[in-house]
Amino acid sequence: MKKIICWITVALFGLPYSGVSAKSEAEDVQVMVLGVYHFGNPGLDDHNVEVDSVLTPARQAELENLAQALAVFHPTQVVVEAVAPGPDYHVAEYEQFSPAMLAEDPNEIVQIGYRVANKAGLEQVLGIDVQPTDGEEGYYPIDQVRSAADRSGQSAILAELDEEVGGWAARFGESQSSRSIADLLLEINGPGFPAGQKFYDAMIPIISDDDLAGAHLDARWYARNVSIYAKLMRNAEPGDRILVIYGAGHNAWLRHFASTIEGHKYVDPAPYLELARNLQNGTDHHKRR
Repeated sequence: MKKIICWITVALFGLPYSGVSAKSEAEDVQVMVLGVYHFGNPGLDDHNVEVDSVLTPARQAELENLAQALAVFHPTQVVVEAVAPGPDYHVAEYEQFSPAMLAEDPNEIVQIGYRVANKAGLEQVLGIDVQPTDGEEGYYPIDQVRSAADRSGQSAILAELDEEVGGWAARFGESQSSRSIADLLLEINGPGFPAGQKFYDAMIPIISDDDLAGAHLDARWYARNVSIYAKLMRNAEPGDRILVIYGAGHNAWLRHFASTIEGHKYVDPAPYLELARNLQNGTDHHKRR
């Protein structure tokens, strides 16, 4: 199966493939940022997608194809949106990983992160998330922005954003029945994703007197993301190939750091998602025969 994926990868996408996982000291740190939606639908975001169960046999088959495609990247590290103690940031739960977890826990950390790490033979998964400590301001002070918008007569900015992102979330959720997970991930990793950085940037002009609430929210969002990437850098070594699995709202900043920090190189997940989609289409075609 591995040879088949290798051939498909080279023939269809020209993706770099090597059977050797050893790292070269002369190489950049390659960072693939895969934005995801929350499979478990925890309701933690302003606009939440109603997610179909990923524990069905059909969705599990799709996730296997996705993991096979992502494994072509040959990650030497998998990092996820979880808080874990430093300085190594090892996620303790992964140390008890077994395939049985895939049938029980819908969280994307398990379904993609642990699945790919296990397939790649990695002993650890790293959790590099950052959350406010006791007494610290949150990283998404939206209430301050809403209050400032009310005072300054700029509530229409937020109403327009809510309508755009809410409408997209509804359409995205409704489209699940006819689309594979790889296809859905291609959408939220593309330039048209409305809940990405442009969502945060649209709030920058919201100002009430000396309260630059919109800019402050954007700065706090930056602070969280740069802190996340700092943790990634803490354990990255030249030649590492790091697969980052995070909520898609983090895409812009994490990709920015991977693209601009010296010694780091951003890797686009789109060709790997396209490979996963094609593998799924091939599986579906075989079933219909």
